[in-house]
Amino acid sequence: MIKTSRREWLRGAAYGLGGYAISGALPGGGWFGVPDADAASFVDPLAPKAPHFEPKVKSVIWLHMDGAPSTLDLFDYKPELVRLAGQEVPESFLKGIKTSTQGGVGKLFASNRTWKQYGQSGAWFSDWVPNIAQHADKLTFIKSSVTVGATHDISILKLNTGDLSPGRPSLGAWVTYALGSANPDLPPYVVLYSGKREPRAGSVNWSSGFLPAVYQGTAFRPGAQPILHQAPPDLIGLQQQRESLDLLKKLNDLRAEAHPEDTELEARTRSYDLAYRMEATAPEAVDLSKETDATKALYGLNDDASKDYGTALLRARRLVERGVRFIQVVSGPIEGSGVGDDANWDAHRQLEKNHGMHTRAVDKPIGGLLTDLAERGLLDQTLVIWTSEFGRTSYGQSGDGRDHNPWGYTQWLAGGGLKHGFTYGQTDEIGLKTVENPVDTYDIHATVLQLLGLDHLKTIYKRAGRAERPTVVYGKVVQDVLA
Repeated sequence: MIKTSRREWLRGAAYGLGGYAISGALPGGGWFGVPDADAASFVDPLAPKAPHFEPKVKSVIWLHMDGAPSTLDLFDYKPELVRLAGQEVPESFLKGIKTSTQGGVGKLFASNRTWKQYGQSGAWFSDWVPNIAQHADKLTFIKSSVTVGATHDISILKLNTGDLSPGRPSLGAWVTYALGSANPDLPPYVVLYSGKREPRAGSVNWSSGFLPAVYQGTAFRPGAQPILHQAPPDLIGLQQQRESLDLLKKLNDLRAEAHPEDTELEARTRSYDLAYRMEATAPEAVDLSKETDATKALYGLNDDASKDYGTALLRARRLVERGVRFIQVVSGPIEGSGVGDDANWDAHRQLEKNHGMHTRAVDKPIGGLLTDLAERGLLDQTLVIWTSEFGRTSYGQSGDGRDHNPWGYTQWLAGGGLKHGFTYGQTDEIGLKTVENPVDTYDIHATVLQLLGLDHLKTIYKRAGRAERPTVVYGKVVQDVLA
């Protein structure tokens, strides 16, 4: 059974992870408008590619808070909301907002939070995020975020791919396509998650879409073996595998000499070699046994509440050190944090209980990640993004929760190329709707690409005669947040 699974994985890798020999020769495989590669000439699409201009960062750690936290209760202090709590929402705040598909407009709701200003920037943080607050002067807030749609799966898809329907590449796939790999022994785009199960909607959110499959994200599972069926078969050592692969390569090379126009054999050989290399490098990359006790404590691994998410973030730091370009970390559900047996941040009810548990899970690890990256000299070359599919409403729902809010919420960034301790945009006095400088998902994508040295208007893939780009026909770089 194990051998069959490995064989299936390797077969798939010939057309997927390791199948870049084939994909590089397919129509659309040209880089930035370069004509398509001739089928007889092999081009490794994961080879490092030059950016359009000097990049500010080398890697991205994308922190997706699945389920959409209420940034009103974390980063966006609204005294007027506190003052008006318990009253009906004034009509002036509801202009331009369609709520017919939502759970109805309840009375204004203020959670039982204590707020404090931190750092020279004087940024406000609630008592739910004291560890992130210690980095106030490293953060760049976007408090005028907007999106389309108010259902999780649709808005998560838009957050990752820029579209409301499956089929387009995720941002990480575009980055991999445009820049290639900085470490041939590891996937350039890795997805990490906490909790017991893969994130909702799964691989569609780290898909390569219409790009060749080699550019899709690789999900690393929790545990010692991050990739399914990657461990070598019982009683077969790495040296034996290496010798078998060398023999296979010789046989394939003899075949290839007779059929130079056929790149499939070369693709298969390279995929087998990649799988062999990853058997050693992938487990080592996520092995925390050599990390110090102090580092583990910094990420909250000594606390059951934060251990799972802290493990994911410590692995993310190790992947950055090893040249992985795009690491997508998805927060997982927490048992007992919702009305059901477990729940993500989606607090339609019991917001105090839900967010209390989720902030205990993520606050210390995120604070630890920022500290660790800075101390190791990695923060200036890394972009950290804290984001979610949308925010939550100022008015209550079910008495003690909040509904979905795509009209105005907060995201933040940290790392190289940014104005630190800076806030861009704002919502109205009750935190319901953006009132200046709206920033859509497309704008975030364009800005991330800019920091990686890529012009989103020039990052092009030819598809059926159409020049596709990451931001479709939208998007602008948020220049005001750049240093």
